[in-house]
Amino acid sequence: MSRSFLVGFVGGLVLAVLIQAQDQSGFISIDCGAPADVSYTEAKTGINYTSDAKLINTGVSMSIESSLKNEYQRQVQTLRSFPEGKRNCYKINITRGSKYLIKATFLYGNYDGLNKVPQFDLLFGANRWGTVNINNGSLDLTKEIIHVPSLDYVQICLVNTGRGTPFISSIELRNLTNDIYVTESGSLKTYIRWDIGSDIGYRYKEDVYDRYWAYDNINEWTQLSASISADATNQNIYKPPAIVMSTAVTPANVSAPLVISWVPDDPTDQFYVYMYFMEIGVLATNQTREFTIVNNGIQWYSKFSPQRLSVNTLYSTSPSSGKEIIFSIEKTKISTQPPIINALEVYKAIDFPQSDTFKDDDDAITTIKSIYGVTRDWQGDPCAPVDYLWAGLNCSYIGKESPRITTLDLSSSGLSGKIDPSISNLGMLEKLDLSNNSFNGEIPDFLTQLRHLKILNLKKNNLSGTIPSALVERYNEGSLSLSVDQNPYLCETGQCNKNEKKKNSFVTPLVASVSGVFIVLLVVAAIFWTRNRIKSKGDAATIKILMKEKDKSQILPQVKEQDNSILHSKKQRYSYPDLLNITNNFNTIIGNGGFGTVYLGYIDDAPVAVKMLSPSSVHGYQQFQAEVKLLMRVHHKNLTSLVGYCNEGSNEGLIYEYMANGNLQEHLSGKRRKTKILSWEERLRIAVDAASGLEYLQNGCKPPIFHRDVKSTNILLSEHFQAKLSDFGLSKIFPTDGGTHVSTVIAGTPGYLDPEYYITSRLTEKSDVYSFGVVLLEIITSQPVIAKSQEKTHISQWVSSLIEKGDINAVVDSRLGGDFDKNSVWKAVEIATACVSLNPNRRPVISVIVTELKEALAMEFGRTKYSDAETSDSVKLVTINMNSEPFPMAR
Repeated sequence: MSRSFLVGFVGGLVLAVLIQAQDQSGFISIDCGAPADVSYTEAKTGINYTSDAKLINTGVSMSIESSLKNEYQRQVQTLRSFPEGKRNCYKINITRGSKYLIKATFLYGNYDGLNKVPQFDLLFGANRWGTVNINNGSLDLTKEIIHVPSLDYVQICLVNTGRGTPFISSIELRNLTNDIYVTESGSLKTYIRWDIGSDIGYRYKEDVYDRYWAYDNINEWTQLSASISADATNQNIYKPPAIVMSTAVTPANVSAPLVISWVPDDPTDQFYVYMYFMEIGVLATNQTREFTIVNNGIQWYSKFSPQRLSVNTLYSTSPSSGKEIIFSIEKTKISTQPPIINALEVYKAIDFPQSDTFKDDDDAITTIKSIYGVTRDWQGDPCAPVDYLWAGLNCSYIGKESPRITTLDLSSSGLSGKIDPSISNLGMLEKLDLSNNSFNGEIPDFLTQLRHLKILNLKKNNLSGTIPSALVERYNEGSLSLSVDQNPYLCETGQCNKNEKKKNSFVTPLVASVSGVFIVLLVVAAIFWTRNRIKSKGDAATIKILMKEKDKSQILPQVKEQDNSILHSKKQRYSYPDLLNITNNFNTIIGNGGFGTVYLGYIDDAPVAVKMLSPSSVHGYQQFQAEVKLLMRVHHKNLTSLVGYCNEGSNEGLIYEYMANGNLQEHLSGKRRKTKILSWEERLRIAVDAASGLEYLQNGCKPPIFHRDVKSTNILLSEHFQAKLSDFGLSKIFPTDGGTHVSTVIAGTPGYLDPEYYITSRLTEKSDVYSFGVVLLEIITSQPVIAKSQEKTHISQWVSSLIEKGDINAVVDSRLGGDFDKNSVWKAVEIATACVSLNPNRRPVISVIVTELKEALAMEFGRTKYSDAETSDSVKLVTINMNSEPFPMAR
């Protein structure tokens, strides 16, 4: 069965809204080439623009010829031209994980007096966006995509391909809500956005998202229009403008279908279609308008009737493709009126296969560029595309993983000062050449942290002091080629106070090459030795994916002196006799764990859970303090609530709200035999609840908090199966110093532990995302995280093997008996597999996960709620209202 489905949004029409009510908080509007420090409000649109001068330090500002200026809006009257350099880039800060409509506009306007239009390439980060091919220099050209950035910035680059000087007129980013334009492909390129039946184009302020609605009258169609009242103000998530919906067309021959078709440049191109319908006429009692929509001969939607003055949005989340795409809107037998359509959007899936350079590497090399004022042509992504690799760098490219910088050659670059610590953040660096510069000061110890470093060339500088002993040891072992000659003030370890002749005796030849197998073993051994945690007989790749249960005792939480002041608070504090009374002398055990035993208790007849610290718990006291400290300051409906605590000598306990349905793992594994199997809808609700709890910790807490032990046993279920995260003993507060990670001792549970965190000790917001992805796979499959078979297969590997076969039924818990919406399941599986990507940059942020899971839940809810609707199996109908207003474009 096709994974295509339709969802109709039926709601009240959006009509004119007061101009002052428009919100540009999600807008980034850049006038390229405008004078520095210029900002203004464009008269026709009311959009606020700023100059690009602070976003780029290359290119020259130019203006289109004066005869065209009166025809165009102010933001395209100037432009920035790039006669120098092959690649010139804008780096624009955004909110990562948010969905953006991104527009780049180009108006040649004979700015150079050559009257010769150029052609050049446009890059989006590490990927090719398209070719800017200007056919008419007097007309503007706009490239537009919808994209969810995984980083906190985007880079838009112009590439000189030898066919004219690149330029750009304006860059505009518009923040969209994450629950619209949701597709399998992720990124979309605008193919057409059409106000059918109109003779004028509209954008902001008519369209709150500043989408431009083009117009094109078709003679074979009959135009309809209506005067729309400004009373309806309810919102629809797609928000087509009221002025756009006030016109429509029907076929001139009332018996004929309305046919919309196009021929793709490539038959493999994939298109997503959004159709907007509204009944703007007044039908008599004996009149009906009903039609069926057919896509390339296959029924797309059956027996649809637009509603009077209500917006109906029909769209598919599975693409159409072929040599020709044909949508036929056909009148049904019972219909007395011809079919109708008001507006149309078509998007082409755009693939951005190349990952951006690993963020820590990108940040480090950008810092190095800034600190040393590197004058090389370092623009855009450092490693990708490989054709535009920064001079002096080499990078590793492994599948879809983010490229890593392996070589940094800054020799003979006229650099001075001390060797900057940012170099130590290039964690995969194998060769560092800083020779023939004017660096001074000591050789820093942080260079010893570069575990993969094989070649270090520091000769011909002004370095002083001793060579770090760790570097000397690695040289003596033969794992490092070290060149430090011609540094007049440098001496070997322990030789600085001896005669001057020994000061420069340490000149190192190139180490003979080491076999690949030895290097792998050396890296793995170094990781294991420095952390002293895990002894594994498997290879490094296996260790990255899963940790065996026998190693669990080696994973230690961060042991740190805690602030005891929080435990001296009178609020929520209970004595040990109180606990005896509450639990009836610890009569009823309801759980056990590494921390201790959990007992059932009652406070004023309300059930509570009392967790007592076991004296044998090695790190229990640190976890006890951490959990009390955290739960005293955070409150959310999807986090377990702390009722109180006891801290009297060796008697330490925590009192929580009682969660009547135990933990999630018990239900998935079947240990709670008296309870029914969780339905697919219940599972999705639990997933949304758990993800919402994580989102609060990461985004709602200041500073953010990382849980570090997200697993199905730490997700508790209330009497009504509301899910709440629990067990915050390993949680870590993220410092607000602008960093992207916390270096910390590894903590977590085998199978759920982020492999990247496990290998590097760098805890990031994506570490909890990985753990949640494993939980989501459990929710979908009800399979153990690590198989009990001899192979010890991890759940992510097992699911991936089935996905490759396209067998979704084999992935889902068989106890559900197929009682689920397949599109909803596919969506959940796609979210989960993205979360458990070994590349942290490819994992979605938690806010996106929450949004996507809610979308999957809506699909399942639509299946059960509208199971009796007269639509095809893949079609769902949902009713929502909407809102909007009027406007023109760049002319």
